[in-house]
This record gives sequence, structure tokens and C-alpha cells, in this order.
Amino acid sequence: MMVDAGAAARTPETRPGDGPATPRPPVPADVLTLAVDCGGGGIKAAVLDSAGTAHAAPVRVPTPYPLPPRLLLDTVADIADRLPTAHRVTLGMPGMIRHGVVVHTPHYITRSGPRSRVLPELAEAWASFDVRGALARRLGVPAMVLNDAEVHGAGVVAGSGVELVLTLGTGLGSALFDGGRLAPHLEWSHAPVRRGATYDQYVGEPERRRLGDGLWSRRVAATIDGLRPVFRWDRLYLGGGNSRRITPTALDRLGDDVVVVPNSAALVGGARAWDLPLA
Repeated sequence: MMVDAGAAARTPETRPGDGPATPRPPVPADVLTLAVDCGGGGIKAAVLDSAGTAHAAPVRVPTPYPLPPRLLLDTVADIADRLPTAHRVTLGMPGMIRHGVVVHTPHYITRSGPRSRVLPELAEAWASFDVRGALARRLGVPAMVLNDAEVHGAGVVAGSGVELVLTLGTGLGSALFDGGRLAPHLEWSHAPVRRGATYDQYVGEPERRRLGDGLWSRRVAATIDGLRPVFRWDRLYLGGGNSRRITPTALDRLGDDVVVVPNSAALVGGARAWDLPLA
């Protein structure tokens, strides 16, 4: 089924064995967030208030390649100039991001985008790059940088129980929340699923185009069935640009604990990520 990105309640719940979640201080309604969703094919941004309401139409540009860190910062700054002035910025990008620092990013180290040749000089430039610090200095506002699926999840999770977010796009993104707390990020989508193919390759965009939506949807359903005993989620959210391509037959097979959410959550989550409870 489809739910609105803002429909879920966001009051964290204490579960048996957990300590109470520590919410951040309330944010005044007039605080505006520049939410930036960086993907393999495009970079999209909007300015939203603390309720997640956009104050102008989103701006989207193609992701430029080759993409060293400075060019990403220039691109975000150019987009920011076309939108209302914001008080803070949230950036979601693919890969392993820890405390705003890049551990690994799969697309931006390549010559011309996903599945093209890796350029060693770009891999070196991105390794241990402090995106959060550089972005805050460039825009002159506080910055938060997370994995793009984590930002997407911040826009939809209810803050109760174990909630898994999967984003279907160029590859497969994921984020895990427990009682509204964001768990450490795992790039398990790079693990092999069969015959040496990773989850990214198994259900990513190239395979959807090759197989067609019907056969690809069966792969997505099989992947979810395989993950269910691993995560034992209370709710699974499917987002990303390709979630809407899952066939009704495959959706019916997934069960009531699996919800398809709109791709707009990637921007709504930019505002709501600042309200996630502290660990």
C-alpha cells in the first residue's frame, strides 16, 4: 500500500530492554532546512520548514561526472542559490558515511557514474573526506550528512519498534531504526546474493531494465522474503524511485508489514532528520 511521507506519527516509544529515547530540543517552526538528496543520476534539493512543508518547488540537476568533492560542494551551493535561504542543511549521499565523513561512496569515485570505471584519484579524494565540515563552511550554516537511505527513512519512520527502510534505485539502499534511533549503517547491499552478484546488482536499475518490471518485482519480493528472518522488522518501508514499479501481484505477496512510501520522503527526511532521537 502507499502512505503519505508525513502520515506516520514520530513519537519515539520505549521498548522492553531499551533505555528511553532522548529527543532533540524542539525546533521553532520558522527554521528552514535545505534538504539535498544526492543520487547516482541526479541531485535534488528543496527548502522545508520543521513540519516538512516545502517553501519552493524542488530543484533537480543531473549528477555531474567525474565528481570530486569540490564539484559536489559547488553543485549544492549553486542549487542553494536558486532556493530560499535556509538555516541549516541536510545532505544524503550514497555509501558509507560515519559522523559526516565518507568511508566509501560507490558512484562518485567513478569516471562517468554508476558501474563505470573507478578512478583511483577520485577514490583517494573521497576517502575520509569530511563532507559535513566542508558543507557547513561552504554554506555558512550547520550541516548534517547521512547515507541517502537514512535521510529517506527519517521522513517516514514512526519511531516505534524496529523499522527497516529499503530504497530501490540505481542500487539498493538501506537504513535501520529501533524506537526512532538510527542504527549504525551497514552496506550489506554489497554482499553477494547469488552467483557472485550483489544485492545492488540483483535488484538495481540495470537489472530492472533488462528483466522488465514483472520479473524484477519477483526478484524484489524474493529479496524481501530472504531478509525477513534476518531483520525481523516490525515495519518495512520501500522507497526510492523504483518502488512504484513493483507490480501489484508482488506487493500483495509481501504482506501488511511492508509499505511503499513516496520518493518525496528523501527531501522531507532532510528536515526531520534533525529531530531523530539521540542514541
